[in-house]
Amino acid sequence: MTELVEFEDNEHPNEEAKEMGSLNHGIAQANLTALFYNDERFRAITELSLDPNQLDLKQFGVKAKDELIPDICLYQKKQAHPKQARDIMKMTEMPVTVLEILSPKQSIDEILAKFEAYFALSVKSCWLVVPSLETVTVYANMTDYKSFGTHESEVIDEMMDIHLPIQKIFAW
Repeated sequence: MTELVEFEDNEHPNEEAKEMGSLNHGIAQANLTALFYNDERFRAITELSLDPNQLDLKQFGVKAKDELIPDICLYQKKQAHPKQARDIMKMTEMPVTVLEILSPKQSIDEILAKFEAYFALSVKSCWLVVPSLETVTVYANMTDYKSFGTHESEVIDEMMDIHLPIQKIFAW
């Protein structure tokens, strides 16, 4: 006999896992990762655990306790990364850019709270991707940002000199 165990929302071990996923979220994440694959300056990594141990995340109103998990992290490509016998479970080195894709169960305020934490951790730019509106807002800091919609030809991150065709971010 198989036993089904249900968890109440307040008992979920990873709050971020509850907020993840939808078809449009997945499409945007896959498309962005593919677009960054062609840029030899960056390594795009999805769902990577970041270790913010030098910060108290409560000060930003972030739900997470001991890790932040962006949808996509961009790291500058360096020389070949030596293979290790054991994988890295939490990165202490912060990415240069973080991309968060709004899922239907998330609020923009939750993501902006994470952006405050990312900037405090020396991330250089943060992207808020909203699949339902087909918009991308690029933040250089919490008060310096620019929004791009499908009426523009590309998303531009001036801080990181990134130019991506916006139609390809939301394409099927």
